Amino acid sequence: MLHPRARTLLLLALPALIIGVASSLLLALVMKIADLLQSVLWGGLPWRLGIDADSPWWILTVLTLTGLAVGLVVRYSNGHGGPDPASVPLIGAPIAINALPGLVLAMLLGLAGGVSLGPEQPVMVMNIALAVALGARIFPRVAPLDWTILASAGTLGALFGAPVAAALIFAQTLKASEDVPLWDRLFAPLMAAAAGALTSALCSQPAFSLPIPHYPQLHIADVFSGAVVAVFAIALGMVAVWCLPRLHQLMSRNNPLLTLTLGGFLLGLLGIAGGPVTLFNGLDAIQQLAFAQTLTVSDYLLFALVKLAALVIAAACGFRGGRIFPAVFAGVALGLMLHEHVDAVPAAVTVSCAVLGLVLVVTRDAWLSLFLAAVVVPDTTLLPLLCIVMLPAWLLLAGKPMMMVPRRDK
Repeated sequence: MLHPRARTLLLLALPALIIGVASSLLLALVMKIADLLQSVLWGGLPWRLGIDADSPWWILTVLTLTGLAVGLVVRYSNGHGGPDPASVPLIGAPIAINALPGLVLAMLLGLAGGVSLGPEQPVMVMNIALAVALGARIFPRVAPLDWTILASAGTLGALFGAPVAAALIFAQTLKASEDVPLWDRLFAPLMAAAAGALTSALCSQPAFSLPIPHYPQLHIADVFSGAVVAVFAIALGMVAVWCLPRLHQLMSRNNPLLTLTLGGFLLGLLGIAGGPVTLFNGLDAIQQLAFAQTLTVSDYLLFALVKLAALVIAAACGFRGGRIFPAVFAGVALGLMLHEHVDAVPAAVTVSCAVLGLVLVVTRDAWLSLFLAAVVVPDTTLLPLLCIVMLPAWLLLAGKPMMMVPRRDK
């Protein structure tokens, strides 16, 4: 016979599984629609017009019109396209259901149009809102916070293709007690995250991992080199942190239609400067960086700077999207640049530590930063090094401002 506590956990398993699978399927659907729209804007349409999709004026035109379209959605839709991503964390309070169509449309337009933001924040908002709304109707005695935790765990599993990120994040927030052990509290979120990750693997297979040469053995010199790389990445990221609220304050004085159109124009200029590889969320583009054979130190540095600048402008202007995916791209570009500059330091060290530093700046979550660094360079030999490098990195960021702006009521 099962213990009553085990029976309770089993009762939680079914809704956790359903929410995890649904969260992943919704993410896959959103990405599929965005990919189809992207293929039209950057493939079918320019081909029919006899235009090179990589030409500077096409990049500028599409991004400017994307800003205009997103601006129309944010200005006139119910809920104004959901919360401003620059003012909310990755996991936040549920929003009203009637704001979701505007949020999803604004996200799809930005993803397809080449805006340098990822899908993680809007998809998280959407899944939480749906889980809370439907859960309240089916099981009204279950607290909204419980549905929020399950939806966010399922979404994290789907986004990163593994339940580990959700387990690490919620291990920090779900407190154990004398009556309820930590793993009892983690059981349902981990179930949702595992269901989301497995469904994501079957549907889309997230591709964070890069073909970086194997790191054979830990050396003390590499620990110091990794710490220097992480500090360099943090310093660069903190410039973006300093710029975001100031640019957001400047841009938010205007009508969102004007702000987002101007933001699209500026993103178009950055896209011209950095080239097509710096457009979009950056997840597919990191594979291009890793396989490139002819890129130089200046090329990688340009990509990293353009991506960070595009991230700041997109977030400050109010485009709907997340900051983790572009931060990973910037970290990969920065790490490859440092390896090209000092090839005595292994690429596995420079890339993983640069990703760790930039993701830490953007999320201020040590576990998520470690996880993404380990996923981008999947080499277990690096884990002790990354854990050590995290210590000075976290110390350096202690008390520093986060990459967010104060939220203002509409």
